[in-house]
Amino acid sequence: MNTDDAPAMAPSAPASDSPSHAASEPRAPAAADTVAARPSLVLLAAVTTSALAADLLTKWWALSRLERVLPNGESVPSPIVVNSWLTLLLARNRGGAWGLLQTASESVRRPFFLLISAAAIAFIVYLYRRVHPNQHALKWGLPLVLGGAIGNLVDRIRYGWVVDFIDYSAGWVEGMNKLLARLSPSHGITNHWPTFNVADIAICIGVGLMAIDMFTSRRAPKRAPAAAPSSDTPHAPPSSRPPA
Repeated sequence: MNTDDAPAMAPSAPASDSPSHAASEPRAPAAADTVAARPSLVLLAAVTTSALAADLLTKWWALSRLERVLPNGESVPSPIVVNSWLTLLLARNRGGAWGLLQTASESVRRPFFLLISAAAIAFIVYLYRRVHPNQHALKWGLPLVLGGAIGNLVDRIRYGWVVDFIDYSAGWVEGMNKLLARLSPSHGITNHWPTFNVADIAICIGVGLMAIDMFTSRRAPKRAPAAAPSSDTPHAPPSSRPPA
C-alpha cells in the first residue's frame, strides 16, 4: 500500500485540556469569600448598642439625680462636686456643639439638627459597609460615633434638647481660650470646657480612632494574577510524508 495515500496523524490535544494545566489557572474569588471580607454587622450592633445604652442610662441618672423638684413644682439644680476640676451639673443644650444655634428659633433649630443627625447616621452605616478588613481602628471608631449620634438624636426627638451633665475645667482650657481671644476678640475667656455627656465622649473617641486609621492604615496592594502560559498557540500537525 502506498504510504502517500495514508491519512495524516491527528494532532495531539491542546495542553489546556490536561488536568495539570487546568489546576494552574487562577480561581475566581467565590461569593462567600467576598462576603466574609466585609466587616461584621454583629460588631457594629454590639458597640453601637453599648455606647447608646451607656449614654441613655447616664442621662436618666442625671435627670433624676442632678435636679431637685421643690414642693411648688419648681426645679432647682443639685450638682455633685467630684473634685476641683470636675462637677456633675445638669444642663439642657438646645443647640449643637459649643452652643451652635443656641439662640435660633425652635422651628429652625429642631428640623436642622434632626436632619443633620439622620444624614450622619445613614452615612456612618454606609461607610462601615465599605471598611477594609485591615482597618481595625475604623471598625471600632464608626460604631462609637454611631452610638453617640443616636443617643443625642433620641434626646432631640424626646425633649427638643440634649441632656449634658459633665462640667470640666482646667488651666489648659483657659490658655486655649486666651489664644482664641487673640484671633477673635469677642471670644469669651473661661477655664470651663462646654458641658458634655457620654454620647459626646463616644463620638470624640470614635473620631480619634478614625483619625488614627487615616494616618496608619495601609491596605495591601492588589497584585494582578500571573499570566498562565497560553495554550491557544496553534501547533502544526506533524507531517505524514517522510523526508525526501
